Order: sequence, then structure tokens, then C-alpha cells
Amino acid sequence: MYAAATSMDGNDKTVMVGGAAMYPSKNIVENAVNSKDHTTLVAAVKAGGLVQTLSGPGPFTVFAPTNEAFAALPAGTVETLLKPENKVTLDKVLTYHVVSGRLSAHDLMTMVKSGGGKAMLKTVEGNSLTVEQKGDRLMVADDKGNVANVTIGDVFQSNGVIHVVDKVLMP
Repeated sequence: MYAAATSMDGNDKTVMVGGAAMYPSKNIVENAVNSKDHTTLVAAVKAGGLVQTLSGPGPFTVFAPTNEAFAALPAGTVETLLKPENKVTLDKVLTYHVVSGRLSAHDLMTMVKSGGGKAMLKTVEGNSLTVEQKGDRLMVADDKGNVANVTIGDVFQSNGVIHVVDKVLMP
């Protein structure tokens, strides 16, 4: 089951991610920089020049890979992506994890149900992610068939929502 992120009266509430409180009053970047589980993602967002975008009004739905997800990539992948000459590729990978709009876990589950078991989401990068539900869990698949599990859903921000995932998705 997901970490509770919405109170019974519908008001967003603070969720703990990576040992830090994720405040609904702060934007995606302001919160992510405090999560010890997302230091690689934050470094990548900075290297890709996406801080201003993800600090903007949005709203955005971000499928945020953990440090462990980045570490599971083939050796040298992260280091190569973070090099200045690979900024275009890094930006493609990062924006592939972002969807326009504020889609809660409930919204995603509703879309999956109405889609006959799958929901297709168009990413900011331009390609699609496929969301499926297994029990009370959401899974997100990339175009290559890699599947990430949502481990913490509904981490609401002032400019969107983060769903923590356990794999890096590749366009």
C-alpha cells in the first residue's frame, strides 16, 4: 500500500521520502533536494538544466527514480549521462519521467480501469509510458518494456505530484 498522502478531507499532507518531509507547499525541486534517496536524480536535474522548469508552475506528475534505481543501470551509465556533452540525452531520460498535469494514484488507477487494464501517458519528452495496476500497486512501463513499481505514491507538491519509482525508465 502507498504511503498516505491525502487526508480524509482532501487536503494534501506532508509525506516522508528519503528521510525528509515533502511539504505540499513547496515545489518539486524544493522538496526533492532534501530526499537522501534522490540525490542522483537531483544531480541529474541540475546537470540537465531542468531546475527552473521543475520549479515552475506546472502542474507536473513526476515518476522519480531512487538512487538505487540509478545504481541498477549498467556501470558508467549515470556518469556518462551527467557529462556536459550528453545533456541532450540526459534531458530526454529525465523528461521521459515527467507527465503534464497532476495525476494522483487514484487518478492513475481510474485511468487504468477505464482503459481496460492499461493507461497510456504522454511524457514531456514526447513518448509514452504505460501504467498498469496489480492489486493496490501501480507499475509504470517504458517503451522498451522495462517496468518500474511505484513505491511511494501521491507525494503532493505545490506544482504537481511525485510518485517514487524503483527503476529508471528509458525512452
